[in-house]
Amino acid sequence: MAGSRSSLRGGLRRGLAGTALAPAVKLGRQADVLAAAGDAAGAEPLYAQALAADPTLAGTHNNHGNALRALGRLDEAAAAYRAAVSHGLHEGMAHYNLGSVLRQAERQDEAEAAFRQALALRPDHAEAWNNCGNLLRDLGRFGRAAVDYRRALALRPDWADAHDNLGAVLYLLHEQGGEEDAAALARLWRRDHPDNPLARHIGAAIAGEEADPRAPDDYVRQTFDLFADEFDRKLAELDYRAPALLAGLLSDDEPAGDLDVLDAGCGTGLCAKALRPYARRLVGVDLSDGMLNRARARGLYDGLYAAELVGFLAAHRLAFDLIMAADVFCYFGVLDDALTAACTALRPGGRLAFTVEMLDPADGRPHRVATHGRYAHAEAYICTAVANAGLVLRRCDHDRLRFESGEPVTGLVVLAERPAV
Repeated sequence: MAGSRSSLRGGLRRGLAGTALAPAVKLGRQADVLAAAGDAAGAEPLYAQALAADPTLAGTHNNHGNALRALGRLDEAAAAYRAAVSHGLHEGMAHYNLGSVLRQAERQDEAEAAFRQALALRPDHAEAWNNCGNLLRDLGRFGRAAVDYRRALALRPDWADAHDNLGAVLYLLHEQGGEEDAAALARLWRRDHPDNPLARHIGAAIAGEEADPRAPDDYVRQTFDLFADEFDRKLAELDYRAPALLAGLLSDDEPAGDLDVLDAGCGTGLCAKALRPYARRLVGVDLSDGMLNRARARGLYDGLYAAELVGFLAAHRLAFDLIMAADVFCYFGVLDDALTAACTALRPGGRLAFTVEMLDPADGRPHRVATHGRYAHAEAYICTAVANAGLVLRRCDHDRLRFESGEPVTGLVVLAERPAV
């Protein structure tokens, strides 16, 4: 009987303890609902109340950290993640969260330690490898960052962001004097991911291996889909002038709004404002849906099409009076097909205006792909290719297109015409 009473008393104590925890658990769950709905401001005080009632709830500390981070209270978020770990949430995700908020707070050494702890506990966490690579890139440790990106890609081979990060950091490594290391890592990238468009194209450029005659369509599409949201801002920072320079080629003509105009490789529509006064109908074509969505928001086009440029031109014979291609042909090495298709799409007397990056004549080649993935062209090659396509060269000016790594990029600003007869 005594044993029964002891069991009864023990069960009663456990029941009372469970009852004492219930308010804290309930508050935490209410906060979780608000946080899941995106209401970090509403969730945060509930998490604080729950933890005041029971500070041993490790998962609630972690979730509290997420809410604090969303509110920009980074030091408090870091303290919350540390509390989660100290109360037993010793798993990869808690350390990963800590590393992420410490990186955001620019506490880099602590962030790296947290990421490494996260990866020691969970080496299959691709996001942790990628974010640790981002941290090392921020610190200028480009070779080590590339190694971490490769680890992320070993786990998630089709992850576009990680491929983009790896290509970017190899470019930085190459530009900062680590040409041999960058080339070796680029060759490994190409070996491990032979079907990835960035690995094929950027990897070849950085490794110094033979590139394709033009950038692969899937490379261009992926690159600009990823870049679409920040495209205009980034180009403004580089003092990008190609649309203005091309518009200058047309400045001698009074716009009458009577032309059928194609903005070839229109991107986000940076040329649209200059082209609209000339156009009876203004059409844009681009490979990237992300860029086209930005162009559509300008409200200046009569039609926008997601298509490969050469095929689009060939399918629109004698359709346009004016074609403008701002920094589009820099994704082609060999220009024969593109220029011939442009001539086909122009009506007699129609004009093609385009820019390319200028290759130093001392290079001796007609075109060359650079480590950033764009081709530069020799002026002599442009003149020959324009003529071979059946076009007449009207102008080929030299001018600055933008800055790259603080240095001016000289381009060729070209106006060609399909003969009237």
